[in-house]
Amino acid sequence: MNRNYALMRQLNEASFAMDDAQLFLDTHPNDAAAMQYFCNAATMRKNAMEAYERQFGPLMVDGMAGNSQSWVTEKWPWEGGC
Repeated sequence: MNRNYALMRQLNEASFAMDDAQLFLDTHPNDAAAMQYFCNAATMRKNAMEAYERQFGPLMVDGMAGNSQSWVTEKWPWEGGC
């Protein structure tokens, strides 16, 4: 498994956990354990996003801060960039 795939998988897993906790919190807004789980998942997602962007460039437009549009020079998915 290459590093790109591993970091993207971490990001996807943390995003899923965060979304799942958010849905639970919609119906259980006072559940402290669920809120803690959500916060932990959000931190994991943030860390995974930062790690990915440090190595492979921005994933979202707000990840371009300080990065001179390196996404323009990288291979696109249909060119084997994924």
